[in-house]
Amino acid sequence: MKNSIEKSLKNTISYSEYRTLVNHLLTEDKSTGHEQSEALTNYSLLNDRRMKRLDKTIKISDETIQEFQKAQEPQTWLVITEGWCGDAAQNLPVINKIADLSENIDLKIVLRDDNLELMDSFLTNGGRSIPKLIALDADNNVLNTWGPRPTVATNMVADYKAANGSLDAEFKQDLQVWYNKNKGQSVQTIL
Repeated sequence: MKNSIEKSLKNTISYSEYRTLVNHLLTEDKSTGHEQSEALTNYSLLNDRRMKRLDKTIKISDETIQEFQKAQEPQTWLVITEGWCGDAAQNLPVINKIADLSENIDLKIVLRDDNLELMDSFLTNGGRSIPKLIALDADNNVLNTWGPRPTVATNMVADYKAANGSLDAEFKQDLQVWYNKNKGQSVQTIL
């Protein structure tokens, strides 16, 4: 695992570079990731708009500010993501704003499809679910992981899958409505 972490750390980009990459690919009608389709490009376009809005509007609570400004030891937050992922679009802007609260937190982003060895070391219930945040100490030891979504949203997904077998477009829309109403507050309480 440590080898895959160190390998992936050589391929990281900043949040700003990630946003630029997603936007640039959209000008070519493309998405991040190895698979290209009209659907993934459309998801990426919608997510780019979501991230742009959240970058401007997300508010970090006073409690979160106080908590993360206490971070004394340097750490890297390595986030595995892709531009087409709706959960990533809702959570990554919040993660970025929280990381910006402390000079001891360095946010780095890697694309899932380019880092499958790393992704496969941090599966969620056997799946390559993203975003996945891996908090690392100065020696690249894993301190904690988080993702792909806040607990309330995770429970919504599990309950819907139990009742219906899989997620459909209607549920995905309902999940995005929940994210919009929550305004990033659930992410702040668990990171």
